[in-house]
Amino acid sequence: MWWGMMLLFLFLLFSAFSPALAWIPVQDWESGNVTASVGSSGQCVCHVFLPDTTFPADRVEHMQQVSKDLIVEVEIQKNKLVKYEDKLVIYLAELKDLEERLTIMESSPDDYIKLEFELLRIELREFEALVSQLKNSLNSSSSLFDSLYIEIQNMTFIVNQLETYDKSNLEVIRYQFAKLQKKLEECQMDQDIIKPDVGNCNHTGILSIGNPLVVQLNAHLNSNYLYGGWGRDSKPIRGNENMHFYGAYSSPGMVYDFYFYSNYENLILRKAIKQYTLPNDWRGTGNNYIVHSNAIYYQHDSPFSMTKLNLTSSGYEYRVISAASQSFSYAYSSNQNLDFAADETGLWVLYASTQNMGKIVIAKIDEKSFGIEAVWPTGMYKQSAGNAFMVCGVMYATRSVDISTEEIFYAYDTKTKQERNLSITFKKFQDKYTNLDYNPIDQKLYMYNNGYYVSYNVKFNKE
Repeated sequence: MWWGMMLLFLFLLFSAFSPALAWIPVQDWESGNVTASVGSSGQCVCHVFLPDTTFPADRVEHMQQVSKDLIVEVEIQKNKLVKYEDKLVIYLAELKDLEERLTIMESSPDDYIKLEFELLRIELREFEALVSQLKNSLNSSSSLFDSLYIEIQNMTFIVNQLETYDKSNLEVIRYQFAKLQKKLEECQMDQDIIKPDVGNCNHTGILSIGNPLVVQLNAHLNSNYLYGGWGRDSKPIRGNENMHFYGAYSSPGMVYDFYFYSNYENLILRKAIKQYTLPNDWRGTGNNYIVHSNAIYYQHDSPFSMTKLNLTSSGYEYRVISAASQSFSYAYSSNQNLDFAADETGLWVLYASTQNMGKIVIAKIDEKSFGIEAVWPTGMYKQSAGNAFMVCGVMYATRSVDISTEEIFYAYDTKTKQERNLSITFKKFQDKYTNLDYNPIDQKLYMYNNGYYVSYNVKFNKE
């Protein structure tokens, strides 16, 4: 009896000092873990063996979470490696093509002009920026990256050598190039089929869109500048007939600066003649701006309005369109609520309204008063369109077919108030774009395609 009382006392005593004791199964107490003996002084001595049976549940749970995190991180890194491996294959192919061009130039350097050398330098800088981006994204270094850097440096050295190969021939080359340009201009004047029928609407609409001409990466040489636009003034003033513009950003929520170039060649060479940085109170959003008659038309959010920057006077003004809603944007990007467009008949703004159930409303802008002179509600739900543009008073809406194909699928004629479904497909350089505008000066489409300048020739149905 007293042995049982002693055991119970010891159990309670050790439980107070060791919570682990409570986890020891009863059978462990009965299998020799407790022994007793009589001490030298006749006292009772009890020996208890406590097995370490405390289960470290918190440590196991921690290890399980660490294991899950590692698995997720490994998957992320694997996906990045696959993605960048594909990019490297493309870049290496482009670099090989560049090497072949350099080899040809080495064999006959007298046939090339300074502009082409500068274009090669730009392409090499783009390759260097892309390699740096890949290296930073993978957060590693390898012999492949090192060899790419060495190859780019060697090619840059060759370009510099070629340009100074024979200075005495540069004037001859320029003279020959000027003669060639003059012959091309004469040829275009003689062949009406080459020259677009600019300014006229003697056709029944768009027949087809040509293949994309990918000009180059943006002037920032940064593929993160996904949101923006480029093109030329759709109604240039005297002296600015060839002026081009560009503006792009890393977020769709801000429009704050624009770059202007005297001509197409200086756009390619990234030699801007003017940069306009919008003050904080006049910054915009949306990327669907346009340059028309030496003024920038863009979307302003506070208050929500269409805004005009006069490039001649540097003056700002805005007009609120009460019916326009900020709840409807194009499918490719947010904040594209006001879309400015120009064609042979003037200046337009496209927006959606709640009164028209989120469908696009076409509004004609009175350029003198900077107000709305007429509106046409359409049946085109804005969020199902990738973008829209105007040609000869007709709105054309686009949508994605797949990652490399876009389709003009809807048209609304403001003259007849008739709408119709179309299927005019054309190729994209990359999947998404944030700016698509028709320019009546050269009858081309200008697209800002994931950071790249892209343009298209438009063919009209003249039957």
